[in-house]
Amino acid sequence: MDTLCIDGLTKKFGAQTVLDRISLSVPEHSIFGFLGQNGAGKTTTMKLILGLLKADEGQITILGETACYGQTPTNRLVGYLPDVPEFYGYMRPAEYLKLCGKIAGLPKEEIRLRTEELLHLVGLEDTKKKIHGFSRGMKQRLGVAQALLGKPKLLICDEPTSALDPVGRRELLDILSQVRGQTTVLFSTHILSDAEQICDRIAILHHGRLALCGELNELKAKKAQNALFVSFSSASQVSELTSSPYLLPYLEQMEVQSTSVTIRCTRIKELKQAVLSALYGKSLFPVKMEIQEPTLESIFMEVVQ
Repeated sequence: MDTLCIDGLTKKFGAQTVLDRISLSVPEHSIFGFLGQNGAGKTTTMKLILGLLKADEGQITILGETACYGQTPTNRLVGYLPDVPEFYGYMRPAEYLKLCGKIAGLPKEEIRLRTEELLHLVGLEDTKKKIHGFSRGMKQRLGVAQALLGKPKLLICDEPTSALDPVGRRELLDILSQVRGQTTVLFSTHILSDAEQICDRIAILHHGRLALCGELNELKAKKAQNALFVSFSSASQVSELTSSPYLLPYLEQMEVQSTSVTIRCTRIKELKQAVLSALYGKSLFPVKMEIQEPTLESIFMEVVQ
């Protein structure tokens, strides 16, 4: 079953078309990476899902219910983490979550239990200091807890790791991976390595159009290019390898970068044999040699260039 369906979504600001007839679906309990350069239309799409903007064309449904501009009832199914969440700095984490629970109309006992559960999930259960003293990473983790308070069917995260240090990013990605069984995550980012670590499916927006969409593993398989990567401890060893007569047929397919070389070829077995013969003939010992698989970054760059 699909948690979120977008069909023919179009949004214009004056003469500028920000979204141009995009259509996609987000399966239940998946982590869906919504990718694109800054200005591609990711945040606009999320605001349309939340009913904060009015679409010019198209339809958005969440678990079969239509989302619309204004006070859309589908927002009861959605949790939202903006890129820069705001809090009452004079409060402590538990106090803030209890306030959010009261505003949402949750029963008192449910608020208590969810507060304890979520603060444990995000690693803030023992934090006694007030929110104004939190690091950016701690605020993002508290933002996840707040977004999950009402047990949403869809969790929308808009660039949640963009301003975090490596430790903060890792912590947040681990939390999102843990909630996969509880909700569906729509994860907007331009940090491709983050999406590659945790996402099942991705969509790439480019100039307001859907350039690519599908299961990440399947997209990688379709875009697979046979390539052999060989690295050495010095650039001179690369020169020796690439000058070998065994590799003459592959000169135009070589990409040399300082102490490494990547050779692309559809006949990978023949290429491996030629490289091994060249290494033996030159008495060279590489630091690393591997067949490369396509990365999300290589797929993304192919799509947007």
